[in-house]
Amino acid sequence: MKALEVKNLSFAYQHNKNTLSNISFAIDEGEYISIVGPNGSGKSTLARVLVGLLPLKEGEIVVLGELLSKKNLVSIRRKMGMIFQNPDNQFIGATVEDDVAFGLENQNLKREEMHSIIDHYLRKVNMSSFLDKEPSFLSGGQKQRVAIASMLSLNPSILIMDEATSMLDPKGRKEIRSLLEEIKAENPKLTIISITHDVEEASKSDRVMLLVDGKLIKFDKPEIVFKDSNELKNAHLSVPFFYELKEKLLDNGIDIEKDDDLKKARDILCQLK
Repeated sequence: MKALEVKNLSFAYQHNKNTLSNISFAIDEGEYISIVGPNGSGKSTLARVLVGLLPLKEGEIVVLGELLSKKNLVSIRRKMGMIFQNPDNQFIGATVEDDVAFGLENQNLKREEMHSIIDHYLRKVNMSSFLDKEPSFLSGGQKQRVAIASMLSLNPSILIMDEATSMLDPKGRKEIRSLLEEIKAENPKLTIISITHDVEEASKSDRVMLLVDGKLIKFDKPEIVFKDSNELKNAHLSVPFFYELKEKLLDNGIDIEKDDDLKKARDILCQLK
């Protein structure tokens, strides 16, 4: 099944030129997609249109086989979760437990069931010892973990992350990436869409979407999108280290397969005289 099908989507803020211009794409259920592009390319706008935070004006959005409309907007939103760049904008509860419980309370669950779900997902993100803590006292990485737990507790089919790791240090970004990989392995049908400036993170996705000036330039496997270094530089993006290394090796007559990892590349370099 297709998780998302977007057809001829255009969007413009009032008095502005098109922020998104005639975009079409499809995402399979269970895919891990990264969306990259320079500031102002329309990445966050696209995410907000997909989850219905901004009104759809031109085009169609099909979510898990259901055409998005005003009539089914609420029911479709229940299938999608979104994590923002600044988790402070998402916190509602006075404590970590209250925050995760907020979304569950609208599902009329029994108290025991709700506590079981909260405990499960806070353990999953390594935050079970922070139940009674106020979110304002948490670190950036801890806040993002709670935000992820809050979204996952609602059992979404599609998880959208809008620059969710951009405010974190390298260690924090690595921890969140590892956490998402674990979650993905346990729930193969979960579709993850990550808007990011971290090309190293994007290089580990199933496919990468490149947006520039509101237009979809490429949507393909990482090795295809990151192959054109000039195109990336024009979009003010760096080339992931592995692909940059691969290109330099190729310039010296050494070709490594797309499935080769950095360790194999290192071994090749060590063999050179």
